[in-house]
Amino acid sequence: MSMHKLTDYFRNVRAELAHVVWPSPRKAITDVIAVVLISAITALLIAGLDYVFTSLVNYVISHQ
Repeated sequence: MSMHKLTDYFRNVRAELAHVVWPSPRKAITDVIAVVLISAITALLIAGLDYVFTSLVNYVISHQ
């Protein structure tokens, strides 16, 4: 890649970033909190299902 192409690339990137509508800090924090909470709830749900299925498999194996 030539130096001219590289500078054109970064010039275009800068121009595109000028068109981006960035969220307000409050909106960004709210969205981060929502993602963390949803991720935690999903993790707890998966952990609970894992525990239930592991218990069921162990029960079936031990009572054969």
